[in-house]
Amino acid sequence: MSTTTLGRPAGATTTGATRWVQLGLGLLCMMTVSSPQYVWALFTKPMAAAFGTGAAALQVTITILIVLQTFFSPFQGYLVQRFGPAPLIGLGAALTGLSWILASYATSLTALYLSYGLLGGLGTGIVYVGVVGLVMGWFPEKRGFAAGIVAAGYGMGAIVTTFPIADRLQSAGVQATLFEFGLIFAVVGVLAAAGLRRPPLPAAVVGPASARDTATGAMLRHPVFWLMFVMMALMSTTGLMVTTQIGFFAGDFGVTGATVLGMAALPLALTIDRFCNGLTRPFFGALSDRIGRENTMFVAFLLEACAMTAWLLTRGDPVLFVLLSGVVFFGWGEIFSLFPSTLTDTFGTRDATANYGCLYIAQGVGSVLGGPMASLLHDGTGSWTTVFAVAIGADVLTAVLALAALKPLRRRMLAA
Repeated sequence: MSTTTLGRPAGATTTGATRWVQLGLGLLCMMTVSSPQYVWALFTKPMAAAFGTGAAALQVTITILIVLQTFFSPFQGYLVQRFGPAPLIGLGAALTGLSWILASYATSLTALYLSYGLLGGLGTGIVYVGVVGLVMGWFPEKRGFAAGIVAAGYGMGAIVTTFPIADRLQSAGVQATLFEFGLIFAVVGVLAAAGLRRPPLPAAVVGPASARDTATGAMLRHPVFWLMFVMMALMSTTGLMVTTQIGFFAGDFGVTGATVLGMAALPLALTIDRFCNGLTRPFFGALSDRIGRENTMFVAFLLEACAMTAWLLTRGDPVLFVLLSGVVFFGWGEIFSLFPSTLTDTFGTRDATANYGCLYIAQGVGSVLGGPMASLLHDGTGSWTTVFAVAIGADVLTAVLALAALKPLRRRMLAA
């Protein structure tokens, strides 16, 4: 049995099972490269002690990872389009696992930067951009949903590793944990990537929410792209501030040593965060397929602002710390389904992978502002309240821009 894909020439079909298999393999690839970013908070305190360094210097590691993951993504997207998903995404998975293996031998911050940061960033970037661009070609009529599903793999993949990594850190230390899990990530990721295939034909949805294909160079000259870039950078800053700093401000809030339902508060919060950060991506992606991209952005971004405000006001309560951290991530993680689907709606599918690679650089900008810059702001003010206030303001501003600026600009562009 086959399913006709919208926007394909008459008679052009794809086997339904095939595209769902591709979605599943893409999801698995994303899961194998999610831990370097999303369990980083578990490594910060033992690594800071091992290297005898402060938070700001150590956070450079995760900033390098995200900057390399994002700033090279246009080139990585081009390579995936040029040589195909299986070899390039397999290479990315191998590099990601290797980065942890090499980091297990690091004896200095420089070695950690080069292994965990640089090599890991290059590997995760290839996988992330390649998989998102691939599945939007397989599901042209459900771009928000498809992008959300694989992005959920990146957001939720660390659920299955958070407690095992936390336990292994306690029993064996940093070096053994990095080596063992790095080897697992490499093997699983390479095997999953081997089954990835291109869509049979370039696909585009025909309708009012679609635009003709736009080359990457032309897209970069359009104000809609740069407005989306600024919005994604602002939202990335708020989420990455929480992702990279939660291990530190949990200690300042006095909840690191607390237990909730018999479990340590921080690993439990991280597990719930990964679940919510994954669930939000297909949820809001599918919602945006129905009610519109900008309307969904407004709701989701304001949700994060409200959750972060409540989180700050109740910061000393371990139970609310755990629960509200999940709500914060539920209001943030959807950017990885909403922005790529909005971009592809606007500029077409032909160069979707390379185009999204350009937009994904905004994540790198957010990593700098939400990582070392947030640490420096905290050190300068002596309080996390200022850092949270800046993040909440960015959420509100981006929600307003979605309706007041992006929606009318896109409407005029698509009408033209």
